[in-house]
Amino acid sequence: MDYLLVCSVALFASALTLVTGFGLGTLLMPAFAAFFPLPEAIAATAIVHLANNVFALGLVARHADKRVVLSFGIPAVVAAFAGAATLRALSDVRPLATWFIGSHLCEVTAVKLVIAALIVGFALLDLMPIGPRLRVGPRLLPLGGILSGYFGGLSGHQGTLRAAFLMRTGLSKEAYIGVNNVCSVMVDVARLLVYGLAFFDARSMPEGGIRGSFIGAACVAAFLGAFLGSRLMTKITLEVLRFGVAALLIITGIALGAGLL
Repeated sequence: MDYLLVCSVALFASALTLVTGFGLGTLLMPAFAAFFPLPEAIAATAIVHLANNVFALGLVARHADKRVVLSFGIPAVVAAFAGAATLRALSDVRPLATWFIGSHLCEVTAVKLVIAALIVGFALLDLMPIGPRLRVGPRLLPLGGILSGYFGGLSGHQGTLRAAFLMRTGLSKEAYIGVNNVCSVMVDVARLLVYGLAFFDARSMPEGGIRGSFIGAACVAAFLGAFLGSRLMTKITLEVLRFGVAALLIITGIALGAGLL
């Protein structure tokens, strides 16, 4: 049952992430946390996240617009470091409110509320009649990368903010998916350079054969999900993708603002 749950979540979340650009870490970490202590769950999720992104790179990287990757992705990675540093500086700030779902502590913070407002605002704009006509020009790509990278590093929701901005660039669905994946790999590699191998030391790495096999099984399921997502990519229209991403952004924003994420 434990393997079935983790692998099912990994497969579904990976397929969703390849198409929309976000969702794997958000969905997979709670599944791991149901069986592992939180530090191990975070480490296991990070391993699967990076492995899946590298695998997906081979499936969709050819569709990425190199100009957008350079203009948007590099500033986003650099700004993410500043966002992460700000997050550490704010780590002692008390939450505005706390509540529980069972034993799960939900914290509502000012940072989460600001990020949630940005995410939901972008999504609602995309659903309005004027939304499809609003475009982010090439000159604004670096600024968009800086804003999404900084607030993504601050909140930990890089993929969500990146998706919210890239949907405004007028990219084709294939280019959108390719750019999102390449940028995601860049962010993952940057995180490893920042946090180093210390993050994956003996205290944070899962111990024992069954826990190692959990990660292996989740990676295989995520690879399968990414493959299925790459096939789904050819069947959906840009309009369906636009509305699907907007709906998921609204759900994610509300959950973040409420302290669920």
